[in-house]
Amino acid sequence: MSSSTAHARHTRRTALAAAVAVALTAGSTVALAGTASAGTAAPAVAEVTTAALVKGLYQSSYSERNDTLWVTVSVGRPPVTDSRLLKVDPDTLEVEQTIVPPVTNATTGAREAVYGVAVDDEHNTVWVTNTRNNTVAVYSQRTGAHLATLPDVNHARDILVDEKHDTVWASGFGDGTLVAYDSRTLTETRRVTVEGTGPTGLTLNERTGAVYAADLNNDQIIEVSRKSGEPRLIPAGDGPIAVALSRNGRTAYTADQTGGTVSVVDLKAGTLTKSVATGAGALSVATDERTGNVLAVNRGAANVTVVDPRAGAVVGTVATGTNPNHVELVEGTAYVVDKSGSGPAGEDLLTRIRLAR
Repeated sequence: MSSSTAHARHTRRTALAAAVAVALTAGSTVALAGTASAGTAAPAVAEVTTAALVKGLYQSSYSERNDTLWVTVSVGRPPVTDSRLLKVDPDTLEVEQTIVPPVTNATTGAREAVYGVAVDDEHNTVWVTNTRNNTVAVYSQRTGAHLATLPDVNHARDILVDEKHDTVWASGFGDGTLVAYDSRTLTETRRVTVEGTGPTGLTLNERTGAVYAADLNNDQIIEVSRKSGEPRLIPAGDGPIAVALSRNGRTAYTADQTGGTVSVVDLKAGTLTKSVATGAGALSVATDERTGNVLAVNRGAANVTVVDPRAGAVVGTVATGTNPNHVELVEGTAYVVDKSGSGPAGEDLLTRIRLAR
């Protein structure tokens, strides 16, 4: 892969004939039939499976090395006392291990609550952002041990791993900062601040090592290359909060929270070429490198849309639980976490979507 997102490492024109009913028991599956429109040969989605996990799901990241989906969990506002890092079987959608972050305040019971997540398979670690604590942390994938907490990332939001260059990047939404770490020594190596920006979602060009951040404050993308000291600012959609790249790394796609769109950005020209309406509160985005289609999680619309960016059209829609929050896409299989609380005991849902080729 030359240019996938941190959370999608390995990674037609009509809506589906019917919305997918959300099943509430682990392993419940819905296989989709054809599309409703005459003249389209096949649907964009092949199968949907939904499982109830726990309350407070936030993001997920897939480990190819361990065939594991790592899911972050944090419940409520500070002091957050219920936070976990889950090891989930991507085939059965069952929780195999629960890791509890360390306590930061013995009086309140507050923990180092985990939100963003990215896997480093080269060093067998998993990195998380502790948004409420303005830090990032590192855990062992093998043992689940807490290895380090790294300070001074103001409202740490997203995190990604560049295995080729032994680098990890975190976005500091609170002060317009992107922070880089050495993934071997777990030490900070670079700090780039763009005043007045609000970097949120991150993605990576794996070939060049350039990192891209959605700037929610200014409707743009922040590009930071490995060689240039000055970041480049590129126009994006209305309220971009997440970003993904095309397989060749020449095009960026932003999930636009304000506009409810996926925007297509020509990175070489530095221009916004089109915006495709996907649904209210577009929040997370990922690229299917096999087909070139783009998935958008729409929090307000409670669904995931499949977009053909070349045609500028939605080619599939999958209903999720309410308030879907994040998508991780791995070789044609998407994992979507939501904050619906609609499981049998009030759990949030994990939805697995197998995409058609």
